[in-house]
Amino acid sequence: MYNRQYTPEMISELKENEIFVFGSNLGGFHAGGAARAAHMRFGGIWGQGVGLQGRSYAIPTMHGGVDVIQPYVDEFISFAQSHPDLKFLVTRIGCGIAGFTAADIAPLFANAIDQENIILPEDFVRLLEQNAI
Repeated sequence: MYNRQYTPEMISELKENEIFVFGSNLGGFHAGGAARAAHMRFGGIWGQGVGLQGRSYAIPTMHGGVDVIQPYVDEFISFAQSHPDLKFLVTRIGCGIAGFTAADIAPLFANAIDQENIILPEDFVRLLEQNAI
């Protein structure tokens, strides 16, 4: 059960232990959307499309369907589990430039719903809770 805050709609600054989680492309060309914010504000590395970079974490969403995104989400969840001292603010990855809906992406985070240090967007949580019934 999800019993914590939701990811804010707009993130312009991070607290000391927070990580900005954003949708990327495999080439790490952080030119738009949350990827641009990661690059400009939170240490996103141009040319790195996956994983921790500065105070951000990239999950590729631009290279196929949800089936090819799932392993990257699973890798992220494992990373977050091994770093309980950090709080991961997951943006609405894949729901902007990549063209997916929250209904497409939210199920990928089903294993994160009880992970206390992963903060999810409210619409992801609502969809996950609806589907759990």
